[in-house]
Amino acid sequence: MKGSLVIVAFFALGVAFGRMGLLPADLGDTGLSFYALCALMFCVGVGLGSDPQTLRNFRTLSPRLMLLPLGTLVGTLAGSLFACLLLAHRSAADCLAVGSGFGYYSLSSIFITEYKGAELGTVALLANVVREMLTLLLAPFLARWFGPLAPISAGGATTMDTTLPVILQASGNRFAVVSVYHGFLVDFSVPFLVTLFCGL
Repeated sequence: MKGSLVIVAFFALGVAFGRMGLLPADLGDTGLSFYALCALMFCVGVGLGSDPQTLRNFRTLSPRLMLLPLGTLVGTLAGSLFACLLLAHRSAADCLAVGSGFGYYSLSSIFITEYKGAELGTVALLANVVREMLTLLLAPFLARWFGPLAPISAGGATTMDTTLPVILQASGNRFAVVSVYHGFLVDFSVPFLVTLFCGL
């Protein structure tokens, strides 16, 4: 949760700097966000490529549990379409793009800001931070009410890093491989799905 609060604090600081005119008004037009996005994608690739244990863990996974990431993707996108019905001023593509962040706020918000503008990028940032924070806070209740896979699905792309400890505490250590596998695949889908829906 500390990481989420730090991200929100930096976002609020950026808004404050922009409102007070402490930074050049055309800073967003310099292509800085594109280079930040490239650096972020590089770091994601390094993180995945440098951990051979993650790839080895996939071999021990039950075939039935391999469908969990698909369930998370379908469920989240269906929820995003439902939200679209309540938000008449937003298109289905906008809602699906925000939902496709799956809790990966840093990557999805940069993509959406680049393609759709700062307003929707801000919505994506807040929606995905809230998803992560709710998973951190509600994991024990989700596991008790809906079963041990519920906190994993709720965590989306964060289940192989920030929400993993609380998921293991709520669901049990036997779900460690499932959680890492789930986070890896959902994480991997984010740039493809976000750019797909942003392009519609």
